[in-house]
Amino acid sequence: MKTLLSVQESASLLSVFSDDRTLEATSAAFTRTFPRADQFKACCAIAILIQDGNLLRPHQRLSALFVLYDIHKTEPITANPFLNVLVEVAGNVKGENAERYFVLQLLSNQVPRELPRRTIVEFLNSIDPTALQNLPSKEILQRTLLDRWGNEPGTSSFKHAALLPSVPDPVPALATDLNHGPPGAQPADEGQRESAAISLLSQTALHGFEPPYVRPKPPVLAAFEGELRWLSPDVPHELLWDSSMCADTSRVSAVREAIARALRGPLVPAQQQQVLMELEADPKLVYHCGLTPKRLPELVENNPLIAIEVLLKLMNSNQITEYFSVLVHMEMSLHSMEVVNRLTTAVELPIEFVHLYISNCIASCENIKDKYMQNRLVRLVCVFLQSLIRNKIINVQDLFIEVQAFCIEFSRIREAAGLFRLLKTLE
Repeated sequence: MKTLLSVQESASLLSVFSDDRTLEATSAAFTRTFPRADQFKACCAIAILIQDGNLLRPHQRLSALFVLYDIHKTEPITANPFLNVLVEVAGNVKGENAERYFVLQLLSNQVPRELPRRTIVEFLNSIDPTALQNLPSKEILQRTLLDRWGNEPGTSSFKHAALLPSVPDPVPALATDLNHGPPGAQPADEGQRESAAISLLSQTALHGFEPPYVRPKPPVLAAFEGELRWLSPDVPHELLWDSSMCADTSRVSAVREAIARALRGPLVPAQQQQVLMELEADPKLVYHCGLTPKRLPELVENNPLIAIEVLLKLMNSNQITEYFSVLVHMEMSLHSMEVVNRLTTAVELPIEFVHLYISNCIASCENIKDKYMQNRLVRLVCVFLQSLIRNKIINVQDLFIEVQAFCIEFSRIREAAGLFRLLKTLE
């Protein structure tokens, strides 16, 4: 039976959990110590040490719990294979409240930004004592997580029938300073605890004692006479004619050339009308016109009417999100607002796209240094917002505070004052 970790690997694992390291430094030390191929079995070893309860000091346990979370933080929380361990610790009403509070921070929707930059001692000193009161039990926590994530954290019911590969040692000599041992027991010294942990990991296998999962070999069924022809199918050898060969591609070439000119500068009205007529006659030409998301800003600034038509024809494309992303992040201008305004009245755009574009417009007005250009852009944004509000494209309550602050900041401008009055009538 192959053991979980060797003696040397077990010692290296314990050396990762140093009290003077920040949590993110501890996680970085773990990834340096164990290559990606060995990280899962190292995390399994951490889970065994946490479940034993007597082999790690309290500070080491918190560092170990953070590693189980941090190694898998790029994946959805429900994909973390050690989620059940984290939930078990957070919901253990007999456990330490500081430890439970720490894991609840990791399981929250948004982990505090400053948490990984702290050492365990700094984290413990920062805890508000009132936060350690009324921590949820395991059952309440599981119901809460079930509502948030949509499926219950934990292992399968088949796995629950297994015996764990390790059994917690009740020997008083291994009692920790969190009073996990019997009354009157003396805390183990660091060397004794580390020796016991290394001995456990170097003698434990990755798998527990699961019941056998019987998978009988399926029987080979006799073939019917009608099925035998599939063993040697009689495929007719017919010539397939490509009807697109020698097709007239002059329209595609003409549109590609017109779009290429439109990217370099404004087209005359007759040329614009010709491009719009070609796209209207054959909407599929938009996929062959040579316009990429990266070059969309050039088309918007030089020929906004063509940009609007192209984007409308691309609404069913799987690249439309990329075009929207480029449009919302391009430099704010009269033409870009015209394109967005026309799109909002023609089709239903994702509301988060519209909100992000409005926020970027407001930020652009606030950051510009030239007073003349600032006043001009503020007027444009105010007219644009009034149009969106009056046409009921956006729910003004979603952006009320941000837009109201914008109006107050530029109240000297007539259009901003008018927008502010419109907001007040909608309150």
